[in-house]
Amino acid sequence: MSLLEHPAALALLSDAEVSASDVRGCRRRLEGFLQRYLPRFYREEQRELAQVVLQGKLSNLQRKTSEPIAYLAGRPRKPVQHFVGAGGWDDEAVMAELRQHVCETLADPDGVLVLDPSSFPKKGEASCGAARQWCGRLGKVENCQVGVFLAYVTAKGYAPLDRQLYLPRAWASDAQRRQETHVPEAVTFQESWRIGLRLLDRSGPDVPFGWVAGDDEFGRASGFRAALRQRGLRYVLDVPCNTSIRDLGETPAPGRRLPPWRRVDEWAKAQPSSRWRRLVIGAGAKGPRVVRALETWVQTRDEGGRVGGVERLVVIRTVAEESQVWYTLSNASDVALPGVVQAHGHRHGIEEVLQAGKGEVGLGHYEMRSWVGWHHHMTLSLLALWFLILEKDRLGGENPGSDGATDA
Repeated sequence: MSLLEHPAALALLSDAEVSASDVRGCRRRLEGFLQRYLPRFYREEQRELAQVVLQGKLSNLQRKTSEPIAYLAGRPRKPVQHFVGAGGWDDEAVMAELRQHVCETLADPDGVLVLDPSSFPKKGEASCGAARQWCGRLGKVENCQVGVFLAYVTAKGYAPLDRQLYLPRAWASDAQRRQETHVPEAVTFQESWRIGLRLLDRSGPDVPFGWVAGDDEFGRASGFRAALRQRGLRYVLDVPCNTSIRDLGETPAPGRRLPPWRRVDEWAKAQPSSRWRRLVIGAGAKGPRVVRALETWVQTRDEGGRVGGVERLVVIRTVAEESQVWYTLSNASDVALPGVVQAHGHRHGIEEVLQAGKGEVGLGHYEMRSWVGWHHHMTLSLLALWFLILEKDRLGGENPGSDGATDA
């Protein structure tokens, strides 16, 4: 096989649409990249198999599960399947090394740690955590596994940082299924936002950042926002359009009644155009991205109906024929509106991470049923994705970062 026929080079050529000369040395760079990570695998056989799996994930295979990867490398399938599904190597050590590498490459004190759940449709309920639950990929309740992912997004680019499988309550309390899928005793039921906190606590010390962002699955949890405030972390989190708010900007004089509770979308529609600011938040595929945004300080109610503390509401609306609207809550009192909008814009970086992972390195291509197998597979996939991100940056790929938000 010539160098330009190597699967990693072919994958890069197909994706980046660059000349053959641009990918000369790809195999050498992959080998150099792996030298940093191979010591995290205990035995020589594991290190060889790690290279086989990474090369397979970077190949042009249509289905990047263990069996076709093994056949591509001319190896028996069972050792490869066992390595990914039940191998005795420490995936957390590999992820810790990846985070350190990301920090050295993308470190930015204004970076954004972004949380996002991602679903993987499954047939049957034998796979660890598989159950009928909301499947974002299909847009409906369906049988699937759900993972919580953490990404790092800066003006320099983005990278994956961590992952954990969500274990539904019924699974967590089922001793037989736990035993069959080798769920560690220490793993208990946790809502996705509590898993998110765990990932932040584990990754936060490794990378500098200024913000935590996430979609409304995290923003709607008042306990999550309170935990971030207790940790002294600045956040901008989406909340559902039916979130009940009290606009403290309308607070009347002492002795008079407080303003009424209103749905946040109804409140936003009632605001005069003079309250909206037009902002440019960086270049997009079709030119500068322009939004309108307004802000106020509000109170919300938690899941039990109790009134919470004061938070900053920022509503962001795209300027387009089919506009999108995001309702966000933040605790940032030291950042002007354009800075909050810019930080929120970085949230979409994790969507690019997951889309690239599923489309390019087979993030959703796996057949393991155990807790260990899921985390081994995700670790190897995210490692392959990180290599591709570095290669695209070297070849001058699109920078997903933002130039900053400014008034239009």
